[in-house]
Amino acid sequence: MTEPTSPSTGSTRTPEATWDPRQYAVFAGHRGRPFADLLSRVDADDPGLVVDLGCGPGELTLGLAQRWPNAHVIGVDSSPQMLARARELDVEGRVEWVDVAAEDWDPTESGGPIDVLVTNATLQWVPSHLRLIPSWVESLAPGGTFAMQVPSNFDAPSHRLMREVAARHPRADDLRPGLARAQAVAQPQTYAALLLDLTPDVDVWQTTYEHVLTAEPDGPHPVLEWVRGTGLRPVLGVLGEQEREMFVADYERELEAAYPRKPFGVLFPFTRTFAVARTPA
Repeated sequence: MTEPTSPSTGSTRTPEATWDPRQYAVFAGHRGRPFADLLSRVDADDPGLVVDLGCGPGELTLGLAQRWPNAHVIGVDSSPQMLARARELDVEGRVEWVDVAAEDWDPTESGGPIDVLVTNATLQWVPSHLRLIPSWVESLAPGGTFAMQVPSNFDAPSHRLMREVAARHPRADDLRPGLARAQAVAQPQTYAALLLDLTPDVDVWQTTYEHVLTAEPDGPHPVLEWVRGTGLRPVLGVLGEQEREMFVADYERELEAAYPRKPFGVLFPFTRTFAVARTPA
């Protein structure tokens, strides 16, 4: 989870632009399911070195340490808030937590060839990831596995409406870079072709999850709460307090129409792209 700089200044991070582990964890069950689906296609038996690139608050990374108890597990992230939460959860010191952005991470500094490299819901924040993937795959040990998952819902109402509200905002020019940065995701066939140029054993697929989100009658819209923890952060980080309130009110009205509340809650379809590549043994 690579933390963005403020689009208006290029350097200063406001609190709203940083990752909030508590907000991110509101939908931990829904967010964790794609990770489990990705790992179900990884058949490594007893890897020596496992890396989670974009480890976030660490719960899922600790699951890797449980699955492979003999492995040296490294969690890489650039958010101090997320890494602080990860270290807090890692009471046994099971994982080596590394503070570095995905763009700057050097796999050769991991202590040896990597047996499993996982990157889950991270590369959408890394515009250069198509250029970086080959070097990551080349860092794998013989018979190693590269496994990635990225959201592919940027044309869904949740994100399209966010862009539309931002486009009509008085500070539209300031908001545009942050929104664009969080959409650096390619088509499945692009990932397939890229990986097949590196290794013959490649599996690429998409899944659309029909998330059922709890919606309290007088509470905030649940899709708003979902994106608060992810794609809305660059917008909130640019705006002042009153500007944020106005933006959120406008955006929430649009979400209420696009994702109506039902007695069971709100249906939130969410498409994700997965890829698993294995190097020859």
